[in-house]
Amino acid sequence: MLKLRKILLCNYPYYIFLIIAFLFFIAKTILIKYESKYDLNTNNITGKLIKYNIDGDKLSFIIKDKEKIKGIYYIASLKEKEMLIENLKLGITINIKGELTEPNNNTIPNTFNYKKYLYNHQIFYIMTTDEIAIVDNNPPFFYKIKNKLITRINSYSDTSSYLKMFILGDKSKLDEDIYKNYQTLGVSHLFAISGMHIGLFSGLLLFLLKKIRIKETKRYIITMLFLLFYIFLTSFAPSVMRATLFFSLLSLNKIFYTNIKILNIYILTLSILIIINPFILYDLGAEYSFLTSFGLIMASEKLSNKNYFVSLLKVSFIAFLFSLGVTGMNFYEVNLLSIINNLIFVPLVTFIIYPLSLLTLLLPFLNYIFKLAINLLELLSSLNLKIAFLIPKISIIFWIIYYILLILFIKKSKLRYLIIIFIMLILNRFHNNFDYNNYVYFLDVGQGDSAVIITKYQKEVVMIDTGGKVEYFKEDWQERNSTYNVSDSTITFLKSIGLNHLDLLIITHGDNDHIGDSFNLVNNLKIKKVIFNIGDYNTLENKLIKVLESKNIDYYQVPEVENIGDYELQFLNTSIYDNENDNSSVVYLNINNYKFLFMGDAGVIREEDILDKYNLIDIDFLKVGHHGSNTSSSEEFINSINPKCSLISVGKNNRYGHPKESVLNILANSTIYRTDQDGSILIKINNNKYNIKTYIP
Repeated sequence: MLKLRKILLCNYPYYIFLIIAFLFFIAKTILIKYESKYDLNTNNITGKLIKYNIDGDKLSFIIKDKEKIKGIYYIASLKEKEMLIENLKLGITINIKGELTEPNNNTIPNTFNYKKYLYNHQIFYIMTTDEIAIVDNNPPFFYKIKNKLITRINSYSDTSSYLKMFILGDKSKLDEDIYKNYQTLGVSHLFAISGMHIGLFSGLLLFLLKKIRIKETKRYIITMLFLLFYIFLTSFAPSVMRATLFFSLLSLNKIFYTNIKILNIYILTLSILIIINPFILYDLGAEYSFLTSFGLIMASEKLSNKNYFVSLLKVSFIAFLFSLGVTGMNFYEVNLLSIINNLIFVPLVTFIIYPLSLLTLLLPFLNYIFKLAINLLELLSSLNLKIAFLIPKISIIFWIIYYILLILFIKKSKLRYLIIIFIMLILNRFHNNFDYNNYVYFLDVGQGDSAVIITKYQKEVVMIDTGGKVEYFKEDWQERNSTYNVSDSTITFLKSIGLNHLDLLIITHGDNDHIGDSFNLVNNLKIKKVIFNIGDYNTLENKLIKVLESKNIDYYQVPEVENIGDYELQFLNTSIYDNENDNSSVVYLNINNYKFLFMGDAGVIREEDILDKYNLIDIDFLKVGHHGSNTSSSEEFINSINPKCSLISVGKNNRYGHPKESVLNILANSTIYRTDQDGSILIKINNNKYNIKTYIP
């Protein structure tokens, strides 16, 4: 027993165990490549429903049989939606029929990779589902408890989204815009169940058990068992698993008086979780949880202070520094005011809102007070207290050095390490400003257009069109809480290369697939000026103009020439036409004698007029008109301009059948790139040479 105690008090066994765990992680997640047990011909699967969400007319779910399958089903009617809400329960067995497809990689650089995300959760295929049938509606015992809890939470119609988030860790019902406000403020970590929530929850449970005179050892055992069940209730959220295991090991340390160091218990927690699920290290929530916990443990001696707010400021500062790497590598931007914001939001959530959520679940009459607290929380979040600092994408070596310096700063209390970190971040922020290359990106925005021109040293940033989804009329029951903007990835990409602004936004014309996402861009980027096409403004353009005027952004219709740094954008104006497509702005650009022509959706008649008025020959890069429709790209026009490379912005499996085979035949003498097959396309120009890179889906 004494030998065991000595081993437990020694540091080396924990470090050895951690090394073994990381070797296991490398072997299981990097060296081994997993494949699905199904094949793409499978069209009928029966499995247990382990997760689902109904949002408007869309049902997203995960079932598990041989492995997990992600399913998507589009609901046909309100009656069917009500039937699904009533009958779908976690743990039941369902049969689904449809078509399996592989998820796509990200096709815009430095953005979220959905295929990789699913792979890290051992999901290889998505089934676009045509039929759903319940095979067995009697779920296992623990699922019955969870379903009853969900039913009770759903009965609180006006606060259920917050109750679900605080109690079950499910943010799917929270209004997307409101949650984005929390993310912008840098306080969204408060809405992921973590050590703070587990600490409060377990502390309350231990207190109640003590009041009914349960012995200390039994109190801890009962609490640990309850927390194990709570892991199941939260769908095995990594942050909850970490907090529960850490609490359990701390409890055992106290019960058996082993006096193991807190840091060693943390190392043991991390090692065990890696062994249980090595993919946990790829989970964003787990990364935040592990790093901030490590930082707070390392700095624990320096955090205590008699003044609560001084202590909280220190905690917030350390948590900010240790979470910065995860934020920087994934979102490329951090809110410098998040340290201050946490002084407001942490006490509000910790001492009022989270405890109220637990009490409201038990005592429904408290829901009114809980609602008032939520209203206050949302009001504070709308203030948008933000000073954004960009963290452009950089090598992992940078972040390794960052964390080494951060640990040295904590351990040695030497300010010079923090100063070096500050200098590193500043140099990283502006390193792209020393890039002498010119870049032209044709972004994959689905069935739409969007190109970005970045001149050397990032002097000028120009976007031609924004992309946008075609919107169809929807009844109230079809409206979704979560809205996807194709330009969200565009914004992330720009931040990843150190840009949060556009010097010029050109809207070639007012069709939704060219202008639709301009509203999202205007609200999230600094835009100096906007150029519209010729002709009368349509509804979408007038709507955008109102937004521009409210933000004091200059706008005007096409000039003859617009200077961008050392280059000129020439607008090939001919006359005003009776349709929006032919009124498209057609833009010519010469960069280092490489000629670009952006055609918008201009048709054959416009092409003829351009040939009559302008002398265009030997175009190097043609952005093909109207996504490869046969209303554009006439044989006469293409033969006259003789493009070397033809770039078609087109959605995968689009319902229009673009690009047309006849157009591809006309373009056959050029090298053809298509966003549906090649993803985003990058043309990098340096003096008298260029390189083309694609981001294949």
